[in-house]
Amino acid sequence: MKPKTKKTKETKEKVVKKKKTDAPVERLKKTVKKVEIEEEDSSPSSKKSLVIVESPGKIKTISKFLGKNYVVRASIGHVRDLPAKGLGIDVKNGFEPVYEILEDKQKVVKELKELAKKSDKIYLAPDPDREGEAIAWHLSEILGKPGKTFRIVCNEITKDAIKNAINNPREIDKDLVAAQQARRILDRLVGYKISPILWRKIGGKSAGRVQSVALRLIAEREKEINVFIKEEYWSVHAELEKDKISFLANLHSYNGKTIITAKGKETKLNMVLRDKETVDDIVKEIKDEPFIVNNVEERESQKNPFPPFITSTLQRAAANVFGYPVKKVMKIAQELYEGIEIGEEGPVGLISYMRTDSIRISKEAQDECKEYVLNTFGKEYYPKEARVFKSKSKNVQDAHEAIRPTSILRVPSQIKQYLSTDQYKIYRLIWERLLASQMASSKLLTNSVEIKAGKAMFHTSATKITFYGFLKAFDVSSDEAIAEEEEEEKNTGEVLDEEISELPLLKVKDKVKLNQFDPKQHFTEPPSRFNEASLVKRLEELGIGRPSTYAATISTILDRKYVIKIDKKALAPTKLGDAVIGLLVDHFPKYVDYDFTAKMESNLDDVEEAKQKWDEMLSVFYEPFSANLKKAQADLQNIEIKSEHNCPVCGKHMLLKGGRFGPFLGCSDYPTCKTVLNLNKEGDPLPPAKESDQKCPKCESTMLLKHGRYGQYLQCTSEECKHTVSVVKSTGIKCPNEGCDGEIVEKRSRFGKTFYGCSSWSKTKCTAVFWTKPIPEKCPECKSHLTLKETTKITQIQCTKPKECSYKREPTKEELEKYGSGRFKPEEVA
Repeated sequence: MKPKTKKTKETKEKVVKKKKTDAPVERLKKTVKKVEIEEEDSSPSSKKSLVIVESPGKIKTISKFLGKNYVVRASIGHVRDLPAKGLGIDVKNGFEPVYEILEDKQKVVKELKELAKKSDKIYLAPDPDREGEAIAWHLSEILGKPGKTFRIVCNEITKDAIKNAINNPREIDKDLVAAQQARRILDRLVGYKISPILWRKIGGKSAGRVQSVALRLIAEREKEINVFIKEEYWSVHAELEKDKISFLANLHSYNGKTIITAKGKETKLNMVLRDKETVDDIVKEIKDEPFIVNNVEERESQKNPFPPFITSTLQRAAANVFGYPVKKVMKIAQELYEGIEIGEEGPVGLISYMRTDSIRISKEAQDECKEYVLNTFGKEYYPKEARVFKSKSKNVQDAHEAIRPTSILRVPSQIKQYLSTDQYKIYRLIWERLLASQMASSKLLTNSVEIKAGKAMFHTSATKITFYGFLKAFDVSSDEAIAEEEEEEKNTGEVLDEEISELPLLKVKDKVKLNQFDPKQHFTEPPSRFNEASLVKRLEELGIGRPSTYAATISTILDRKYVIKIDKKALAPTKLGDAVIGLLVDHFPKYVDYDFTAKMESNLDDVEEAKQKWDEMLSVFYEPFSANLKKAQADLQNIEIKSEHNCPVCGKHMLLKGGRFGPFLGCSDYPTCKTVLNLNKEGDPLPPAKESDQKCPKCESTMLLKHGRYGQYLQCTSEECKHTVSVVKSTGIKCPNEGCDGEIVEKRSRFGKTFYGCSSWSKTKCTAVFWTKPIPEKCPECKSHLTLKETTKITQIQCTKPKECSYKREPTKEELEKYGSGRFKPEEVA
């Protein structure tokens, strides 16, 4: 490959001097109009140039900035990749990959080739990361126009950034391409070689390099939870009073020993209150002792703002504050980056590139923030000098700036009307975070008090904000806005002071009144299951994966049914997930090891920085991997994966096996016993087949009630017939369509979603359909049917025509018992 080409400096947006009297958005509009007039005066090119971007969402925005002399088209992601079938890698010939144009991109490539022939210049403008660089390289190879093809990159989709990129093209960075190619080949080798073993043995669909490590984290956390033994401990709180002001204090030490929770380790200097008897003895001993102030300490401190968002911290913040899945966060951020139509200003990218691990921002952004803070809040809210943040992580690539608004002048509240609810929430989070990062620290005043009662020492404290500083940047509460940074458990064993908002004026030797004791029983809790936010954080701490991979990694293990969400948040392994990671840990321990996977990420970074050749890196990996693979294939021939279930027919244990339609349980006494149990999405066996009271409509034999991938069905017991009939769950409601004699029955879509449709659809194509369960009651306002809507947020009865009729009400307990799904208990409904 060619030597690494020198990268251009990051594109920078012009800083516009603003008058204090103008609103931020109005000042921005004036700037935009001025730039547009200047561009209109320039001479147009005689020939058109082709600009190829990665996403169609950028076309409108970039076309507006470049004008009529440029044609902007999208590759819609990768146009070329390793073949869908076959390894596609010549391992013996230096891991040379075989690329082919993706089947669904044939028309795209054809159009781009035709446009390239008519263009005097071709600008390749996919995203500024490894994947984008690889897409640009593939496009250049396909188009074959080396003399007039240029690579351009920009960190944000704004007029100045796009113009600057066009004026400063560069060659394709072959080291970036090599790093992406090495990652792709590495993932193909691991997945293509191990996945067939998983499929044949247990029905696992894939064994991706990073996804397997993520699955291991989740599975091992679940094991910790399952073996956890809770421990009892107590805390003692006293309600005290001085000058008619009541306040709480906690027992901090007794007889010279500090009181700690059962999480801590007991020594000669501390103790755990393990039972009520111990607490009662202490309370009895000190209840008649005078409570006297032993020490008062006043301490000033300051809280510094957090740096601007990087990919992982944005994902965690949005997950903690709004409950958004990582995949959704990245989709919204992509929309904000590509461009949103903002009134007279037109389409414009609102944030900088959203896949980054850098916390630095440009001087232009710093200067713009400084002026905004001085104009909006005053000089006391700006630090002595601009804040510069340094990453604590060792493996930061630092290829792009932090995630920030392209202009701090686009205040969220002033452009809210142009954004969807989700876009507004994410944009506001990013905007507030950048602004806060460039503001003065907040100042706190903490009063801590020690109160002695015999052998016992009680503690209490109160903290108030004396100067808000950067907290002024947040529309929402500061605690919520920075939740993702304070989520981890900070209590390592010490009993923390009660949260007190106000204390009376207390001085040493003051006597305070005891109103009552409030002993509290506690139990240690197991570690929490990972949610998407905490899993991203842990992967980042281990150095596994990169900003662009987290969303895809989590989506994959969920889609493969290796992991499920409990209560829509907590991640837990399924039986299949446990079996997959168990097999990988037993037979491929090195390749699901945390340190090894992190080292592979570091090696890919070395390839990008031209410190290591990509084929040499793969060679070092593949030789021991190939030997391990052969050994595992031989070992797994005779391995049986036992389940915790016994055969319902012969009583022998059931084995987990893989089949055409995924994992299932088969009797270990096969072929003598051919009992098979299908599994649900959690990996639990479905009920075994049983005789029904229905006869086969073809041969009159008895029919068995069975459970399959799509629910219950009936199958004839005759070996010659084997006729099947789907089980119809009737709602007892006649089809509402005039002239139809069918009834409404429960059905499942091809995506597994339950809906309710007419039983005569197969005969008459009747279109009656409901996505919530209809009940045999009529709407009192429009006489249509009513439905019972059950979600985690609402449970209500509403009209089947919500666009035309607004009738809705809470269901009664009787209605919920009769028509409900059973997910929500009747007593939970008022």
